[in-house]
Amino acid sequence: MPRKLAAGNWKMNGLRANVNELETLAKQHSNASVDILICPPATLIGACKDMPFDIGGQDCHTAESGAHTGDISAQMLADAGATYVITGHSERRADHGETDEIVAAKSTAANKAGLIAVICVGETLDQREAGTTLDIIDGQLAGSIPEGATANNTVIAYEPVWAIGTGKVPTLEQIAEVHAHIRAKLQARFSDGTDMRILYGGSVKGSNAADIFAVPHVDGALVGGASLKADDFSPIISALEKS
Repeated sequence: MPRKLAAGNWKMNGLRANVNELETLAKQHSNASVDILICPPATLIGACKDMPFDIGGQDCHTAESGAHTGDISAQMLADAGATYVITGHSERRADHGETDEIVAAKSTAANKAGLIAVICVGETLDQREAGTTLDIIDGQLAGSIPEGATANNTVIAYEPVWAIGTGKVPTLEQIAEVHAHIRAKLQARFSDGTDMRILYGGSVKGSNAADIFAVPHVDGALVGGASLKADDFSPIISALEKS
């Protein structure tokens, strides 16, 4: 089983001055027993690449290069020092109309460039209330994970859309149900599905991290706002180390 993973997604936040937070985090977790990943804006990857933990991109294009103004390829991310990239985040799906097919193509491009793809899945509040959560997750898993996925090049992040940045958190029973379901689907499709890491994301903070990490098949977290400050992210990392 790969080491557990504490991943931070800075989204569209962060200037060069904010790299100081990572320097603080590095001092606090110089000998971490879990993997630590920070996904800053692409403008900061170069400034962060020498930190003693993994750096990732927040998105990539499906193509290696070409006439795609404003886009960044997986190959470019790797060249800048990234080792991971997030694909299929709900904000990309909603804001940019990304389909499962596009997410799978981006994940394939990421793997081809030597990056580990963190593929996000999750339901909206309407879907949760309609009782279709597992059906939605099934469709996203089937359509977003490429055939070449392995435990070494792919991480799955379950992020209920309604819990991202809202302060709302699913019950531990709801998290357990979805993570167990994802694990079963991965095991059925991939020979190393048992070893693929499944992260939980959505309003994770120091005060609830230990309880979430105690849920079976939760192998870490994809953290948004709480990863911007070392003092907020550090307790989450520590909770994961103790889990």
